[in-house]
Amino acid sequence: MGYIHVEIDIAQTPKKTGGICGDSVSSFRTPEATVILLVDGVGSGIKANIYANMACSRLEKLLESGFSLRRAFSSLVKTMHESRGSDMPYAVFSVVRILNNGEATILAYEMPEAIFIGRHSAAILPRRNFTLEREVISESNLFLEPGEGLLLFSDGITLAGIGGKTRLGWNINEICRFVNDSLVAGEKKKKLYQRIHQQARELWGTPCGDDCTVLSAFCRQGKVVNIFTGPPSQSGDDRKVIESFLALPGTRIVAGATTAQIVAKHLGRELKINTADTSMIAPPGYSIEGIDLVTEGAVTLNQLYNILDADPIYFEPDSSVTRFYDAIIDADRINFIVGAAKNAGHGDIAFRQQGIIPRQKIVELLAEKLTVEGRLIDIKIV
Repeated sequence: MGYIHVEIDIAQTPKKTGGICGDSVSSFRTPEATVILLVDGVGSGIKANIYANMACSRLEKLLESGFSLRRAFSSLVKTMHESRGSDMPYAVFSVVRILNNGEATILAYEMPEAIFIGRHSAAILPRRNFTLEREVISESNLFLEPGEGLLLFSDGITLAGIGGKTRLGWNINEICRFVNDSLVAGEKKKKLYQRIHQQARELWGTPCGDDCTVLSAFCRQGKVVNIFTGPPSQSGDDRKVIESFLALPGTRIVAGATTAQIVAKHLGRELKINTADTSMIAPPGYSIEGIDLVTEGAVTLNQLYNILDADPIYFEPDSSVTRFYDAIIDADRINFIVGAAKNAGHGDIAFRQQGIIPRQKIVELLAEKLTVEGRLIDIKIV
C-alpha cells in the first residue's frame, strides 16, 4: 500500500462569540505514524483552555519522549482520576494514532464515539470499553485505506441544542444519519466536518451552550520523495545502500556526481550529462535510466535551500535546481539517505569562499525548513 498520508482539518468555535475555546487539538507526525489529540477542558473559556492545553502538552511530551501510546494515555488518565472533583486541572480526551500502513487506534476518555467515513457511507465506529486507572475508557481499532477517514467530536457537538431544539442533544446516531444524508446529497467527504459544525451551531442557537469542535482525519496515498546524496562511509556498503534506496516507493533523486557514478555502476547504466541545461548559475544536471532526477551534490543542495521559500515564478526553466524544487515541493514525506564518506572538495577554500555549506549540514538545514512547511522528514546517515 505504501505510505498513507493523513490530512487533518478542524472546525472549532468557542461557547461565547469572540471568547476562548476550551477544546484543544494537536497533531504531529513521526516516520512511523500520525498522532492526533483532541482534548476538552472542563468548563469553558480561559480556564478550560488552560486545562485542555496542559493535558494536550503532557500527552504530546510523553509520546514524543518514547512512551507507548497506551502507557502515555494511561498516565494521563491516572492524572485525571486524581484531579476529578478537585480544583486541579481536569480534561477529557481522545488520542488517535494512524500508522503509515493505515492501521488506526483510537483511545478515548469520556469522549463521544468517532465516525468512520468509508468510500460511500459513514458508520459509528464500534469501541470496546474497559477499566484503566479506575476510570472507564474505550478503544477502537481499524484499518484505513486511501479515500477513508475519521470524524471526532467534543461533546459540544453531541449535546448540541440540549433542552432547546433537541431534548437530549444531537446524539451520535443522529450525527451519523446526518453525515450519510449529506453524502447521498452529494456533499464532498472533505467538507463534512464543516457541515456538522455548522449544523451543531444552528441547533444550539444563540447563546451557544458549549465549545464546539469537529476534527476530520482523511487518508490518501502519500507523495514520497527519496533523496540519496553522498557515498556511504564504507565503500563495501555501496550495494546494500543502493538496493535499499531503490526499494523505497516514491520519486528517486540522486544528488552528487560521485553518488551518481556508483548508482549508475550498480545499475549497469550510463551516467549522462544534461547538455540542454542553460542555467548560468546552477550546476548541470545528469540522467540515469530508472532514476527520476540526478543532480550535482553540495552546490545544488545549497542553491535549493536558498530558493526553497522563494516565488517559483522567478526560477530558471532549464535548471537542475528548479527541477529539484519541482520534485520535492508537493511531497508529504522526504527520505534523505546521506552518505558519510568524506569529500575532500568540501574542505576546499573555494567552497568556503562561496559560502557552500557541506553536505550533511545543508541536509539538516533543508530538513528544518521543510519540516516547518509541513513535510515529514526522515534522515538516515550511511
